[in-house]
Amino acid sequence: MKHRIGFNALGRRSAHRKALLRNMVISLFRYERIKTTKAKAKAVRTAAEKLVTRAKEDSVHNRRIAARRIHDKAVLAKLFTEIGPRYVARPGGYTRILKLGFREGDGSEIVLLELVDRKVKEKKKPKKAKKAAEEKAPQEAKA
Repeated sequence: MKHRIGFNALGRRSAHRKALLRNMVISLFRYERIKTTKAKAKAVRTAAEKLVTRAKEDSVHNRRIAARRIHDKAVLAKLFTEIGPRYVARPGGYTRILKLGFREGDGSEIVLLELVDRKVKEKKKPKKAKKAAEEKAPQEAKA
């Protein structure tokens, strides 16, 4: 029976597990999407969502609590200036887990853990393609 088991130990000692989760949460907030195993993603999701909930209200108290987990000043600033205000109207569910398949080496399930409503950068067309398109347009008009 699984009584009184509140989290997945991930097969690691407590210090190793805490360091792993801390680093993955920092990476999630820095890049807004990370590729990892399903078990790690579920563990990171709980920690990340609690921090986003704190970041929705920017106060000294909330910043200090978040700073216990996030040791990177730039990521902490991003959490409170960009990520937190983005989810003020949302009551929870700030992350999503997308299945990618299975890892070749050991067969563990690989997923993509990402923030919901993240900003997607649009790819710009190369300048050569634009010039070629502009040159074709006048030639087509003449024909």
